[in-house]
Amino acid sequence: MVLLEFSMSPLGKGESVGKYVARSLDIIDKSGVAYRLNPMGTVLEGEWEEVFSVVQQCYERMKKDCNRISCTIKVDYRKGHSGRLQSKVASVEKKLKRSVRH
Repeated sequence: MVLLEFSMSPLGKGESVGKYVARSLDIIDKSGVAYRLNPMGTVLEGEWEEVFSVVQQCYERMKKDCNRISCTIKVDYRKGHSGRLQSKVASVEKKLKRSVRH
């Protein structure tokens, strides 16, 4: 399974690009892929092909009305492990013996 964190936003559309991010999040939410939104991007969890397919769909939608797009992608593959959106945080909390903000 893969954890893929990405941030995609248009350039040249002003300071606030929330409406473009919201369109991507709609695609992500409707995809059925497990995800977690954070202030700087979104983390997807699934098989390589399915998470990259979601990123591709977000890109295709954004390029319809954006002439320049910035995207960062970080991938963590771990064979045989799923549910890491929650378990990675839970592991750290267990070591700390307390909950953390997330």
